[in-house]
Amino acid sequence: MNTVLKTILVCIIASAGAGIGTGFAGMSAATVITPMLATFVGIPTYEAVGIALASDVLASGVSAYTYSKNKNINIKDAILMVVFVLGFTIIGSKVSSTVENGTMSLFSICMTLFLGIQFLIKPNNRPTKLQELIPDQGKNLQVMAAGAIVGFVCGFLGAGGGMMMLFVLTIIMGYELKTAVGTSVFIMTFTAFTGAATHFVIEAPQNFLALILCIILTFIFAHYSAKLANRIPDEAMHRVTGMILLLIAVIVIQTNYLT
Repeated sequence: MNTVLKTILVCIIASAGAGIGTGFAGMSAATVITPMLATFVGIPTYEAVGIALASDVLASGVSAYTYSKNKNINIKDAILMVVFVLGFTIIGSKVSSTVENGTMSLFSICMTLFLGIQFLIKPNNRPTKLQELIPDQGKNLQVMAAGAIVGFVCGFLGAGGGMMMLFVLTIIMGYELKTAVGTSVFIMTFTAFTGAATHFVIEAPQNFLALILCIILTFIFAHYSAKLANRIPDEAMHRVTGMILLLIAVIVIQTNYLT
């Protein structure tokens, strides 16, 4: 197959998975885009991560806007968390530049599988009794610690940040899924911008066709996915998100380990 046509086809498939995952689950676009560009187009992993993070900026931004219009964002926690996420994203991105090319983190795949199963078998999550007993100051410390970890993971791996954030907000902090996704994509907008900028300052992108296609297509898929996610009932949102996460996990496993 012609190299240009192959790049276009891979970008369409990768962006569709990334955009739908972002709009429905607050997932980092890099979970799908990075391994597919590296495996099927031959783009170096570090550059693929930068392209994925750049695609995340507009995709997360438009998703956050849609969730905000539907009052599904916790701005207070998001602003507190984003400060720590941004700082540790820069650190993680710089550290990752010294690491040799590799496949997608097994951690990210396991997190995606776990959350997919969780949302399918338990479509209605509520705060645990332990979480309800934590004072506001303790919750703030919890948010700050989560931001530091999520930021480093996102900067270092270019993936996993959205999944870890969704895990923290839904499983640990008891957020309703739509609010968790809305808060996650709001934070990921700033995280992705910081990570992409840091990546491209360290190493300028070479494959501009893949960069432009992924940014535009991921934005489009994320926009319509977020609109649909905010219109369907909560239980349906959980089940659809679970199925999407499981499908994406299968795609990533196939790309990384079975090709």
